[in-house]
Amino acid sequence: MPLLILLALPLSVQAEPRILVVGDSISAGFGVPVQQGWVALLQESLQQRVPAVQVINASISGDTTGGGLTRLPALLQQHKPHLTIIELGGNDGLRGIPLKVIEQNLQRMIKLTRQANSDILLLGMQIPPNYGARYASAFRELFPKLAAQHNTLLLPFLLEGIATRPELMQADGIHPTAAAQPLMHDAVLSVLNDWLDNYLSTNND
Repeated sequence: MPLLILLALPLSVQAEPRILVVGDSISAGFGVPVQQGWVALLQESLQQRVPAVQVINASISGDTTGGGLTRLPALLQQHKPHLTIIELGGNDGLRGIPLKVIEQNLQRMIKLTRQANSDILLLGMQIPPNYGARYASAFRELFPKLAAQHNTLLLPFLLEGIATRPELMQADGIHPTAAAQPLMHDAVLSVLNDWLDNYLSTNND
């Protein structure tokens, strides 16, 4: 009898969702205690619904789409995420990297993630207009364009309602403060709730 019970267990145990975050300093929580960063807050919220959910934060301050692309295959192989959140491109924009290069890197990241059977959430970013109105506009439109082309989840601008409020930005004008982290968490969670509902309904059958 015990053997029969053990053999039946794998059929009844739900695969708990694993979420991988591949980003830069905005997701790494630059200048903010780790436990106060939006990724840590997201894990807390998700665990209220699914206690065993795993949120792996593989974000590195200063990372670019090129760096993320290089790191991604090993991360996908190691963690086998059900959802991969890509928050990259801001540093590329600030360095004036050609939009074509940024787009190609993100496209390759999306394709690699799809091949690993992981869903995708793109977190869009924007850069100040002083980098050139044409470049800034095309940069802003890149994320919705890629999301539409590849049918991914999308949050058009992670710092919506934050970047224009000095009290929510650190002195460098680039990184959000601890007070901004709950707002970023709320924005991401609003997109993730539907994904999680779908995941749970599919894997509870």
